[in-house]
Amino acid sequence: MIKVDNLSYSFPQKDLYNKISFTLEDGEHCAFIGTSGSGKSTLIDIIMDSENYMFDGSLKIDPNCKIGYVSQFPQLDKTKETTVFEYLCEDFIKLQSEITSICAEMETSSEIEPLLEKYQEALDLLDATFGDDFESDLNKKLNLANLSNLKDLMVSELSGGQFKLIQVIKEMLNSPDLMIMDEPDVFLDFENLNSLKNLINSHKGIMLVITHNRYLLNHCFNKIIHLENMELQEFDGRYIDYNFTLLQTKIELQELAIADDEEIKRNEQIINKLRDRAEITGETSAGRYLKARMKFQERLEARRIKTPFVEIKQPYIRLTTNNQIEEKIALKINDYSVSFDEMLLENVNFEIKSNDKVAIIGLNGTGKTTLLRDIFKNNHPAIEINSDIEVAYLSQLQGEVLNESNTILEEFLDAGFKTYEDVESYISNYDFDEEIINQKIESLSGGEKNILQLAKVSASKSNMLLLDEPTSHLDTYSQIALEKAIENYNGAILMISHDYYFIINCVDYVLLIEDKTIRKMNMRKFRKMIYSKYFDKDYLEIEQKKKSVEMKIALALRNTDFERAKTLSEELESLIKLL
Repeated sequence: MIKVDNLSYSFPQKDLYNKISFTLEDGEHCAFIGTSGSGKSTLIDIIMDSENYMFDGSLKIDPNCKIGYVSQFPQLDKTKETTVFEYLCEDFIKLQSEITSICAEMETSSEIEPLLEKYQEALDLLDATFGDDFESDLNKKLNLANLSNLKDLMVSELSGGQFKLIQVIKEMLNSPDLMIMDEPDVFLDFENLNSLKNLINSHKGIMLVITHNRYLLNHCFNKIIHLENMELQEFDGRYIDYNFTLLQTKIELQELAIADDEEIKRNEQIINKLRDRAEITGETSAGRYLKARMKFQERLEARRIKTPFVEIKQPYIRLTTNNQIEEKIALKINDYSVSFDEMLLENVNFEIKSNDKVAIIGLNGTGKTTLLRDIFKNNHPAIEINSDIEVAYLSQLQGEVLNESNTILEEFLDAGFKTYEDVESYISNYDFDEEIINQKIESLSGGEKNILQLAKVSASKSNMLLLDEPTSHLDTYSQIALEKAIENYNGAILMISHDYYFIINCVDYVLLIEDKTIRKMNMRKFRKMIYSKYFDKDYLEIEQKKKSVEMKIALALRNTDFERAKTLSEELESLIKLL
């Protein structure tokens, strides 16, 4: 259906792809993975609209291939006065109206032949796109996504997560041969994430999905495309097996790389001795031997292990505070209420200590973001922040914290940095290269913008952080780096998240929004609730054990203890078989 062959493409600031190749064929549900800023969304743009891009290599798409697309940032039109059912039927109704219009025209026209041809084309399109059971298919998909109760709701009343699922359903109803989705899981709550999983697994056509969500990666795909360091590799099989293969390769290659380094070092010592001898004695034979050794060194360097898929960039995220204060109440909420068209939260009460790490959880549209924004603004009578507490905010709407028309340099100079060198030195820790320091923030990927937000939050050295979906758009390596940063942070954190793994690894307790109020829940009860309502207990517990073993392997590799790494990889393989 799609064949990419030796494709290369560059931005003015950086090279994105170096002769990458892959195919997409019938029956493949393909996860598209890679670090933030590696060019995944750009590659999708090239597939969608190749004529607007100048690239080397070839891109062949079956001329009859019909593509459906769900954007990374679907825009919810709050002014659109239409129900969910009408919105989903929009294309169907439009085509039916066109057929009705042609029929009416045929009743009065003397030139019937062209109208008959037009009528047949419209009928064929209706049949090819929607089939005979359009409404039945629509209802099945709404049931599958647990959204049947929204059918008569106005589109403008949907939460962002609900609208994302409706967008997925609408594209699927058009029966595309290839369904492309760019991070469809971002901001989805636990229930909606399961709904998305069901929709993906029910789809009969080819799928290409950019995602960093570990739950979806493990449950929805039979092929992996991994883009890293300008190169790409394909893997036919599950993500969990691909990840294990990658880890095994890493163990083997690091062991070989150390042997290579040792040989290069020994040869360098010989070269230095020969150079000294040639300079002192002036012997011709010593000079010839030196040249031969230098050529041998070049060959050693050329064959040095190159590992674009195991030497993966991982930003160093560090969350710091100016001063660690003694334990006290950092934030107090007394009888907080908020409403828009209807009451969202009513008479909410809770407090957070200066070293608490807390997650607010709840279904999409229950008021979590509104509450976090009000705390940051600190102009609501129900909100009291201790005078010793300095607050920093990370928004799921990245333009709230970042001025996207700024360059990276301008953004950090505005934040209080003094010189170009100060900014360049600071953001290099977050894996931003010097050459993009003058790049506009609006041109960055969603993941890069979130990393930049984290860098800005950390630079503020605040002792209380409000984080709204901090893992959104982040690749898995950046998510792990953020988990470590939160673990080492010495202040208070209040965050919104729908990432089960992230919550389990980062917080002391959760605040659950339910029935328009908030109640505190310890981690044992939180796990129990997740197991009973959303995810399989055995799967989640094995996943946690698996992650623990992976961390031990990483530590063994850092200590060049390859025997232990190999033993642990056998333990990891046995866990993977259970999944």
